[in-house]
Amino acid sequence: MTTTTLAVLVPLLPFLGAAAGLLLGRTAPGFVRPLAVLPTLAALLLAVLVAVRQGGGDAIDSATELTPTGSVPIELALHIDGFAALVALLVGAVATCVQIYSTGYLRDDPRYPSYAALVSLFTSAMFLVVYSGDLIVLLVGWEVMGICSYFLVGHYWETPEARAASLKAFLVTKLGDVPFLIGLFALATDAGSFRITRVLGTVASGGLDHPTLIALLLLAGVAGKSAQFPLHTWLPDAMAGPTPVSALIHAATMVAAGVYFVARLLPVFQASTAAMVVLAFMAAVTMAGSALAALAQDDIKRVLAYSTIGQLGYMTGALAVGDRGAAVFHLLSHGAFKAVLFLAAGVIIHAAGTNSLAAMSRMSRLRDRVPDAYWTMTVALLALAAIPPFSGFFSKESVLGAAEHVATGHTEHAPGGAGWIVLLAGLLTALLTAAYATRLWLLAFRGRGTEAPDHGRQPLTMTVVLWVLAVPSLAFGGLAFRLLPDWFDGGSLAPTLTTSVLGTGLALVGGLVTYGAWQRTTALAARTPMGAVAAHPEADAGLVEAEAIASHRPAYGDVAYAPDPADPGRLLLGPLHRPAATGFHLDAVYAALFVRPVQAGASLVRFLDREVVDTYVRGAAELPRLLGAAVRRAQTGNVQTYVSALLAGTVVLAVAVLLVATGA
Repeated sequence: MTTTTLAVLVPLLPFLGAAAGLLLGRTAPGFVRPLAVLPTLAALLLAVLVAVRQGGGDAIDSATELTPTGSVPIELALHIDGFAALVALLVGAVATCVQIYSTGYLRDDPRYPSYAALVSLFTSAMFLVVYSGDLIVLLVGWEVMGICSYFLVGHYWETPEARAASLKAFLVTKLGDVPFLIGLFALATDAGSFRITRVLGTVASGGLDHPTLIALLLLAGVAGKSAQFPLHTWLPDAMAGPTPVSALIHAATMVAAGVYFVARLLPVFQASTAAMVVLAFMAAVTMAGSALAALAQDDIKRVLAYSTIGQLGYMTGALAVGDRGAAVFHLLSHGAFKAVLFLAAGVIIHAAGTNSLAAMSRMSRLRDRVPDAYWTMTVALLALAAIPPFSGFFSKESVLGAAEHVATGHTEHAPGGAGWIVLLAGLLTALLTAAYATRLWLLAFRGRGTEAPDHGRQPLTMTVVLWVLAVPSLAFGGLAFRLLPDWFDGGSLAPTLTTSVLGTGLALVGGLVTYGAWQRTTALAARTPMGAVAAHPEADAGLVEAEAIASHRPAYGDVAYAPDPADPGRLLLGPLHRPAATGFHLDAVYAALFVRPVQAGASLVRFLDREVVDTYVRGAAELPRLLGAAVRRAQTGNVQTYVSALLAGTVVLAVAVLLVATGA
């Protein structure tokens, strides 16, 4: 079987699994779980074969014309280079783990068949984005992921939070997709083709007529899909969906698509200095702002959501300094440890009976009750904080090293100003990342919140997946920075001394300061009596999550809560805590700038339509009605009346004729 055939089967198998799952979900429920896991697992194995055959060498290209257009052709094309081969492995591995994990997490959910089918469709769409060699085919996968996220985030549609979150995710991403679509058409018009290889060839020959305009239009779509400032506000609210969906979206699919798109078309953006500076500024604001917001969040999943936004900022920062190897390296590393963090949060949900709107400050002594989540989350948090030798250290240092090279003038891949912006923001974010990672670990596993009832051991399918994903979080980085350059552009990914010392030093400072603040607040909170706890037996994590969201309870079911006052985030942020906890009021700003004016405009249009336009329409109908009524009154059926009217009319006409004749 040829490599091209194998590559075609990779997105096709999950798509067929999704279709079969939707058709057989009600009639043959016993096939739902195999149809969820096996096609995705088979796609992963085929992606491994494709990667082995590609081997980091020359890209695999294949194309057939999809439909005649008469102008710019649309082709069903594959373009598999080292970047695509490795990102496909990440997508397949995380999606398979999420499907296996979900069989335990949502085992009693009545809507599991549709959920599993949508996850498979989501996976198929991301594979299509990764392997596609044509921008229109890539756009198909891009948009399919958008509609899948709408349904999956709104899985618990009976709750207002889930409905609002799914709608917000859809609308905000579509807000970016409109200019993105215009940018794709403008790019194809300048290049004369939607084929990625021909587009890159046109860029290399200087054939783009409007590089800045095209790059900025495309960046709008990337900002929406990858949750970058200013279109990032949908991602924290998307935590209203099931926790495995959060792991899938944050680790390997939707939010990774924007970063991957820029990496694949990086020469298009490098053709415009202004676009690279805008990308650097967007990355810097995203990194620092999301890290501050994460330090103020009380819900464990919202902390991880803002963390994802910040880590994506590192990736876009690497792209802003022209190093797509560092960006994709961090994408791969982040995919592993962020999947662990979200899936471990799901185990905590199962153990604590909490939900996506719960508070870490209400967690208490979970270490002994969820040892698998404790150890794997500890590994993942160390990787997130970029502590050596964990994978996040090597991938994050590759980003900072690339920024340092540009800032100090050692490379001309990007403007020097972009290098300084990314470097300084990256170092500040390293400090803040270690701070909120330490805070999460302390509050979740050493907190003094209400003791939730023990729901027993978690299903084996959930805990095994954690350990499988924890392995690359621990060992991936040390091997990858030596092996990946052969798969990428050949540039070095090794940590540099300056940024390694600065980044690691700042991370250690952030962790130690947070620990000191926690000890101080703990000492003060020791005098605060904790509340009593009532029993609340629940068995299934997904049902606990849905039921708790539906009832708007803050945490552990029908419990008397006593939140842990020992939150170091409040002490560290001081007056910044309140605005950071609300995402710096960006939703309120957008509501004032966009939502309310649109609603006011809609109200005005409705008033004009009902009170002005409809008045004329009703008047046009009322006049004939009145005339008809008047004429109807004359139609009495009385012959004498008709004769009298005839005679009267005759007299009137005679008088009129006489007057006219006399006047003449």
